[in-house]
Amino acid sequence: MNGFEITGWGMAVPERVVTSTQLAERFGVDEQWVVSRCGIRERRAVGPGQTTASLAVEAGRRALERAGREPGEIAHLIVATATPEQPSPATSAFVHHDLGIAGSAHDVNSECAGFVYGLVQAMGLLRMDPRPVLLIGSDTHTLTVDPADKDLSILVGDGAGALVLEPSADDPVLGWNLGADGRCTGSLKVLAGGSRMPTTEDTVRQGLHYARINGNEIYLNAVRYTVRTVRETLAAAKVEAPEVCHVVPHQANIRIINSIVSHTGLRPEALVTNLDKYGNTASASIPIALTEALDAGRIHGGDTVLLAGFGAGMTWGSVLLEWGAGWGDNRKGSA
Repeated sequence: MNGFEITGWGMAVPERVVTSTQLAERFGVDEQWVVSRCGIRERRAVGPGQTTASLAVEAGRRALERAGREPGEIAHLIVATATPEQPSPATSAFVHHDLGIAGSAHDVNSECAGFVYGLVQAMGLLRMDPRPVLLIGSDTHTLTVDPADKDLSILVGDGAGALVLEPSADDPVLGWNLGADGRCTGSLKVLAGGSRMPTTEDTVRQGLHYARINGNEIYLNAVRYTVRTVRETLAAAKVEAPEVCHVVPHQANIRIINSIVSHTGLRPEALVTNLDKYGNTASASIPIALTEALDAGRIHGGDTVLLAGFGAGMTWGSVLLEWGAGWGDNRKGSA
């Protein structure tokens, strides 16, 4: 059993909608300025009692139901997040308990590339231990943004998405690539709260626990490194860009996505995007978009599906899959 199949998928987003109209009014700008800048018309934000773990649990439960699996059958749980439930223990521990997972659990923090990193980890685990894996991406970045920060407020949204991977004789991976450039740690950062700058009254007073972004640097590096990882993955797979059936990118900013497509030769009509509805949900953006595409019947057996993401740090990664015939069929159905 050297391969795997994807048997379940699910997503969860908060009910509370924050529209670009509302944000435009708050910041005294034109709504069209917001939409043209990032391509987002509305985004979801957690309400009282909702957390990174609670969204992950909801998405994970739906993926398990779709796969027809019980939590006790999952050998490994991976939670990709950059907005953990608390500093310790790992967010996956809370999700493990609430879902009733039987096997191991660990977190992955590669910022918005976390889900792709987690997928590659899951692929490796399945080769060593061919038992089911539950992979979840969940983030609540609306809680890390300074309410006065216009640039980040218009971008971020909250949500979670999940996949169930099970061992199979067939290997659907045509190519993959991961990378990082630690020189870019200043492009998007939360300065305080770690060992480099522990929490004090002064760090709280200065607002150093809010996320800060260098938008121009993020844009340039996101395009540069995502183009690189896409090219390397396609080269490894010996697949030409126009041949890719579906492209599910990290849903960060429509200008970044369009630039990546333009520089790689991927077909615009192959894009799977829902950025306008949910905003940038970080580690959750790829599995949420993939879930919606699958539920809409857009992806079929034999299709090539490219997942590509980038995150602060910088981190980047991509995986090209050949979607298996019958993946997700003859199951209980999505929740």
